[in-house]
Amino acid sequence: MNIKKRLLQHKPGILTGSLLLIFILTSCSSLKRTNNQIDASLEASPVFQQGFAGLAVYDPETNKMLYEYNSGKYFTPASNTKLFTFYTGLKILGDSVPALKFTKVNDSLIFKGTGDPSFLNPDLPESGVIEFLANAKEDLYYLKPVYNEKYFGPGWSWDDYNAYYSVERSAMPIYGNRVDFSFKRSGEIPEIRPELFRDSIVLPEDTETAPGVRRAISKNSFKISNHNKEEEFSRSVPFKTSDELLVSLIEDSIHKDIQIISKIPTGIALDQTLYSIPTDSLYKRMLEKSDNFIAEQILLMAAGKVSDTLKTRIAIDYMKENHLKDLPDKPVWVDGSGLSRYNLFTPRTMVKLLEKIKKEVPQERLFGMMATGGKSGTLENYYKADVPYIFAKTGTLSNNHSLSGLLKTKSGKILIFSFMNSNYTIPTSALKDGMENILKIIRDNY
Repeated sequence: MNIKKRLLQHKPGILTGSLLLIFILTSCSSLKRTNNQIDASLEASPVFQQGFAGLAVYDPETNKMLYEYNSGKYFTPASNTKLFTFYTGLKILGDSVPALKFTKVNDSLIFKGTGDPSFLNPDLPESGVIEFLANAKEDLYYLKPVYNEKYFGPGWSWDDYNAYYSVERSAMPIYGNRVDFSFKRSGEIPEIRPELFRDSIVLPEDTETAPGVRRAISKNSFKISNHNKEEEFSRSVPFKTSDELLVSLIEDSIHKDIQIISKIPTGIALDQTLYSIPTDSLYKRMLEKSDNFIAEQILLMAAGKVSDTLKTRIAIDYMKENHLKDLPDKPVWVDGSGLSRYNLFTPRTMVKLLEKIKKEVPQERLFGMMATGGKSGTLENYYKADVPYIFAKTGTLSNNHSLSGLLKTKSGKILIFSFMNSNYTIPTSALKDGMENILKIIRDNY
């Protein structure tokens, strides 16, 4: 008698239990086969031979870790750090970005920055700050911040000072703390934003200089070249920040004088807050495009909310003490963007953080802010599929690449994963191909 006939002879309750047991055994067997397939890919593929790889895959519905490979080892996360910054914003900042702290005293308006990165930033919605200052009937006074941060974070590469991704931190950013150059064709002076920096241009004497822009390391002097390049191109270069430059740029925009002051009279407090844009506008730009500048400013704003002092370490310590005590491995966390090589996280810690985020952010909203495989942001050209299945944060420094986020399987499950790689010497494109093969196994079989 075959098994089907034997089962049919039993009572319904016994039949249901038997089928359930068969289903469980089949599922366990399938999971084991899939995990063995992933093991083989990680251990046999030449892509992962010399570097150090770690992977954690978690099912939030069953609260079970489906797969782990070096999940408790520490890796350099690069921009995966922005997921910690995102969670900080969720817990501290609320729905709107605080733009200014201010007060009005008689015929004076005194204001100071909160770290808001949106002021005249071309990558973000208009903040309303420029209108607020331009329409003020009082005399304007800018209060210099009690700001102890260096313009670069700990562990940043000083030689990246000229790169668009290494913008200086400041208490009141303006224009994204960068100068945008738009070159039209060979030999022409480019369009410049902000226009105030036109007087800071230096033309090279050598016509063989490679096209581009190079700022002097310690001042706002920009050597530009457009020789021997016929097509249009653009460059964004960080400028050296200062209170004096900030005020000059605001004055140039509103055509009004602003006085800089170091302190305010006793008994007066900047007890009013002007809000600018929705915080989701910051989060989407930071997560989808991996904007380092916005990430750093989010931590400064968070520090200002919990302490009234714009210092990154204050925000990090607050989060570790109040919201991150249950992480499986203590994070080594020093900045907001992940530019620092001092940051160290484990794959299972990244998974736990993402589980926290998923519980607080509706899925549609979260998917809308993350880079999507084959569709948007830093994943636009990777993990392509007819139906997108990767919604994640990338992180890349030389010899380090990580991807952490959500994966949608063909069976309809939403899994949380973190795939981290350090100390490899192959091209990152080859590493991504190897990662994609494994993530497809997960998509197709879990």
